[in-house]
Formats: sequence, structure tokens, C-alpha cells
Amino acid sequence: MTSSSAPHTSHAPHPQRSVRRASLAVRLGAAAWLVAAVQFLVIQAVVAAAWRTPFNWATNNISDLGNVHCQTWDATRPRYVCSPLHDVMNASFVLHGALLLLGTAATAACWGRGRLSVAARVLFALNAAGWLLVGLVPADVDENLHVLGALLIMGLGNLGLLCAGFVPGGSPFGRLRALTLAMAAAAVLAAWSFFGQHDPGTGLGTLERMAVFAVDAWIVVSGLAALRAHRADGAGEPRPSVRRG
Repeated sequence: MTSSSAPHTSHAPHPQRSVRRASLAVRLGAAAWLVAAVQFLVIQAVVAAAWRTPFNWATNNISDLGNVHCQTWDATRPRYVCSPLHDVMNASFVLHGALLLLGTAATAACWGRGRLSVAARVLFALNAAGWLLVGLVPADVDENLHVLGALLIMGLGNLGLLCAGFVPGGSPFGRLRALTLAMAAAAVLAAWSFFGQHDPGTGLGTLERMAVFAVDAWIVVSGLAALRAHRADGAGEPRPSVRRG
């Protein structure tokens, strides 16, 4: 008497499908980062060009572009601020934060494993939240909340960049360690100088941009590196083995 049994069916995901899904996510995340950085820089230039009182990149804060009222602003550094396209700038801040968050989540495969990798991604997410906050709450609407957003961006965001310098060396982002640490060191020093009002002669607006743009420069470099790494992985995917009898 013989018994037959149904063939065993594995419900585990196919390895190649998992690789393809991860590669697609990374490409999406890298694209989000690239768009975030480019639109942010372009919109700043467009909004600054609309000022009747010339916008000074060395002395004006980035947030001045998003202020909603025309008035003399900031007791510590009084300056006249009037940004006709402030709504455009604030929308760019919010979009910047949303795309940073999307990119950080979607590029998970590029960060490697370990506590510092997790810490870097959490801090990058908080950095993204800071951009959402500064866009939704302009400085001359609620200065305290706006400053909190700035602290998330220039404080925790740059700390996240420092952590990114210590992710596993074999990961796509880990291979950028020297560049990442150099960017992080410059950004942390610039943020400390900006918040402490220690102007070495460059203008506090320049210091703020050094503290802010470091993460944007890094996501451009890292986004391109992620695209290259996963394009190479995709080209080198092993074909399914064929069992010979």
C-alpha cells in the first residue's frame, strides 16, 4: 500500500525578487534625495531673486526667505526682511523634509547594520522633521517652534551625519567614510559658530548654509553612490542554478 503526499511548497520569498525590491526601493530613495537637494537650492535662488531689498547670502538667514511679514527682524542682528515668494519657500522646506524622510527610509539597504546605522537613520528622520517644522511655522510666526526646527536640522541632523561616518565600511554609504566625516566635522563646527554667534568674517548666513548644506551635499553624493552600487548589484545577480541529472 502506497501513500502519496502533496509536494512541499515553500512560501519563502524568492531571493532575486527580494533583491529587485530592495534595488527598486534604493533607486526611489536616491531619486528622492536628489530631487530634495536640487529643488531646495533652485527655489532659494528664485525666492531670493524676487526680493526688492537685495537678499544677502552671507548675512541673511535661509529662514528669512520664508518670513511672511515685511518688517525689520531679529533683535540680535536687525535687518529688513520682505520675501514676496515666502509661500513658495515654505512649500520647498516642507517638500525638502518629506523627500529627505522618504529617501532615508527607502535607502535602508545602503546603511549597513548596527546601532550607529540605526542611530544615523533616526537622526536623519528627525532632521527631516525639522524641515517640516520650519516650513509649517515660519520664524516670524512662532520663533520658538521655528528655532526648534533649526536645532533638529543643524543639531541632530549633523549628529546623524557624524554617525553616518561610522556605518559598516562594506555598505555603500560606509565606503564614503572619509568624505562623510569631513562633511560632518565642517557642519558641526559651522553650526556651533552660528548658534554661538561666532562670526569669523564669513557672515553668519554663510555659517548657517555650511551647517545646513552639508547634509544636502551628502545626500547628493550618497544618492549617486547608491544608484551605482545597486546598478552593479543588478548587473551581477546570479542566474538560477540548473540541476543536471
